[in-house]
Amino acid sequence: MNVAVIGAAGFVGGELLRILLGHPGVERILPTSRSQAARAVADVHPGLAAVADAHPGLEATFADLGPAEAARGADVVFLALEHGASSRVMADVLDAAPGLVIDLAADFRVADPALREPFYGPHAAPELADRFVYALADVAGEALAGERALAVPGCFATAAQLALWPLAGAPLAAPPALFAITGSSGGGRAPRDAAHHPLRAHNVFAYGVLGHRHQAEVTERWRSWTGADDGPEPRLLVHAGPFVRGIYLTLHARLAGDANTAAAGYAEAWAGRPFVRVLEAPPDLTPAIGTNTAFLHAAAAGGELQVSVAIDNLVKGAAGQAVQAMNLALGLPETKGLLLAGPWPC
Repeated sequence: MNVAVIGAAGFVGGELLRILLGHPGVERILPTSRSQAARAVADVHPGLAAVADAHPGLEATFADLGPAEAARGADVVFLALEHGASSRVMADVLDAAPGLVIDLAADFRVADPALREPFYGPHAAPELADRFVYALADVAGEALAGERALAVPGCFATAAQLALWPLAGAPLAAPPALFAITGSSGGGRAPRDAAHHPLRAHNVFAYGVLGHRHQAEVTERWRSWTGADDGPEPRLLVHAGPFVRGIYLTLHARLAGDANTAAAGYAEAWAGRPFVRVLEAPPDLTPAIGTNTAFLHAAAAGGELQVSVAIDNLVKGAAGQAVQAMNLALGLPETKGLLLAGPWPC
């Protein structure tokens, strides 16, 4: 495959390159970046130096190409751009007719304007919104086969939905609450206070209070799973933590009746899914780092259910899920290029 990564200099772009460099179906990789144009990939992402030097199909420097030019002739195009940037260039990218377009920004994740606009404002290309399929790979699975335009879920939204999906048919007595804490890499590569290490180290703080933007996609998926717009809806409560990578999320739900059946249903719901592991005890975060695996645990007491999820925000919450969705869309083995061993300890 001939693959282009638009916006490849950021953290997510670097993780895409890391995974694609080890994908046996990828022959050529074109990384683009306006801010790092003509710089060597190994200088911007030094952890990739050895494998980048050894890969004959990788363009060794970042190309200063417009999105349409990068997309032309590509089998797959990944867009790892800032939120709002994808929708401004997407018409040109689609007109370039690549085989598959995968957007990792938020621009095409939420179909309902009433949900999207309070968080993101007016859409720059609303006429293109219905061309994209929401690619929560572990839920959608083989239903993604043959799709041509995919919107990859957000990192918090991924962790939240992995906790919520098996609960969609349960009789809830109250809206589920989802407490989540993320590392500083979720803020991207550009320096800013919320991700600046001296302000994150030894510190925890809430943000996006009663209005984190990933709430929109969590709400939209929940409504589609339950078929109801007026039932108990989940609420996402997000926090910044003093580590670099990962998301740890805990769901609490109160059910109308015994919650043990709902807890036992998690193992059945995720049986056969290669990147969701249901554990006998709450997971640690560190085993998820560097991998495309979500570690999950569900427990019940009376009418209460508690579910814990640990993922890597840059892999399962972004680049890894994007490649997983690519595999599914192209009819490749779902795990191809994604059997990643995480560093331990980290």
